[in-house]
Amino acid sequence: MNPLLEVIVCAAGIALVVLAIMSALRVLVVPRSSRDRVARTVFAAIRRLFDLWALRFSSYEQTDRLMAWYAPSGLLMLVVVWLGMVLVGYAGIFLLLTRDGLHDSFILSGSSLLTLGFASPGDGVGTTAVSFSEAAIGLILIALLIAYLPALYSTFSRREALVGMLEVRAGSPPSSVELLARYQRIQWLGRLGDLWERWEAWFVELEETHTSLAALNFFRSPRPERSWITAAGTVLDAAALASSTVDIPRDSRADLCIRAGYLALQNIASFFGIPHDAHPRADDQISISRAEFDAAYDRLMAANLPLKADRDDCWKHFAGWRVNYDTVLLALAELTAAPYAEWVSDRGPLTRPQGL
Repeated sequence: MNPLLEVIVCAAGIALVVLAIMSALRVLVVPRSSRDRVARTVFAAIRRLFDLWALRFSSYEQTDRLMAWYAPSGLLMLVVVWLGMVLVGYAGIFLLLTRDGLHDSFILSGSSLLTLGFASPGDGVGTTAVSFSEAAIGLILIALLIAYLPALYSTFSRREALVGMLEVRAGSPPSSVELLARYQRIQWLGRLGDLWERWEAWFVELEETHTSLAALNFFRSPRPERSWITAAGTVLDAAALASSTVDIPRDSRADLCIRAGYLALQNIASFFGIPHDAHPRADDQISISRAEFDAAYDRLMAANLPLKADRDDCWKHFAGWRVNYDTVLLALAELTAAPYAEWVSDRGPLTRPQGL
């Protein structure tokens, strides 16, 4: 091979190895929101395959069983892609160092990466050092994934604890109206503040974990009718209804819960490149119609909740809260293929997300 071409291939190989290492650091190590092109490409490609496969199914339960494999498959394939990038990259490096041709350089790279040892780098100190460095990178990538999974599943378990509890309080599928009605039936309206406080903390953790551990967004709940995004929407709508419509003493914890919620969803949406207005006008259009709000008002009245008399004012304040999370809520419900839930995944998306 032409010496100049070997140098170019070696330089490209170094760049490929550096790209794989930086990608792994962004996904597995950096404790902050960091979008990665390699991970986004891998997950987007796998999502297209899963979406095509899902077209064969006629029920949501079948689709949910399939999509439960999406995030684990994406993580596994991402590690395979990283290892493949290192393998090909080092093959280009060995091509320049050994000048044994592409075939032998590829075999030496594979033997070094997988620590198989059947191909020797020769007696050269430089070639041996490069071989050792490739073996170390391969072991580090696997070790990082092994260390990453316990943190991922620990966070998943904490997220699902409140999601599961919501079924007891808001029904299945969850409903903001049902949540308030049940609290009225058990005479717990005065304890709604405790609920808002717990979910405010949940939203704060959600924002941090679902941007730094992006695969968590696609890990599905143990039961097909549950979802973190439908739970989030239900609680936000319930807090908005309680603050705007239910005639109880004002509790600032509901307002704080809504703010924590819409900030979390907006930041997650920004991570996935979902376009949205971070500072919408209070009178901007939302996906909930006035007729739907009036129907919810009637259901709350039928459940004997104390309601504010001025429906127009109630609608104005509810819409003023909902506008902060309406767009991102629907888009994230589509992104995660969420199950049916009132006012969350029961209407068409306003935007199409770009994926990881």
